[in-house]
Amino acid sequence: MTNYFPIHLNIEYKTVVIVGGGHVATQKVTSLLPAKANIVVVSPTLHNSLVPLAESGQITWREKEFEPRDLDDAILIIAATNQTNVNNAVQEAAQHWQLLNRADVQGESDFITPATIRRGPLVLTVSTSGASPALARKIKEDLAEQFDNVYEDYVCFLQQARLMVTATFDKGDQRRAALQALLEPKLLEWTRSGEIDRREAYLQQLLTGETR
Repeated sequence: MTNYFPIHLNIEYKTVVIVGGGHVATQKVTSLLPAKANIVVVSPTLHNSLVPLAESGQITWREKEFEPRDLDDAILIIAATNQTNVNNAVQEAAQHWQLLNRADVQGESDFITPATIRRGPLVLTVSTSGASPALARKIKEDLAEQFDNVYEDYVCFLQQARLMVTATFDKGDQRRAALQALLEPKLLEWTRSGEIDRREAYLQQLLTGETR
């Protein structure tokens, strides 16, 4: 089994080419959209759910059969057709600096896409390295329940609070103590119960050194 190196890539405005326009391609597009990549789909046909995305300009659809030149400028390539010969052609055309994912032959892939949960800046990923996709989905469901939608607001608050703390305190014990204090469970509880005023008051007390 391949031992994959976990990494989060910044692919904003970078070109990702997906060869294929069916169900698998739809899943890949859905996972790529939040990353704001330049998504190019190469396929003679397109899944119904992808048509509005093409019409709105969220993805680029090349309504054609695959050609090697379709991979020009791509940083990531996903071969997602149900035709082995086409996926083989995509693999053969990929350059050494381009990362390839084959939906049909995992062992030939440079990367795999894990099960993902997004809560604003919080991104949770789960992978079994292909050993059991069903288990990955099950763990994803468990995590989605544990880290519900409240975490988006909570993590955004922590993000802003961290910036305020680092702007207020120099590096050292005081800054570390303040950052640690932001992990008080009551901050999450106040976020969940909608007590934003209490959360903000706590932060202001923290910045002025008034918290106990």
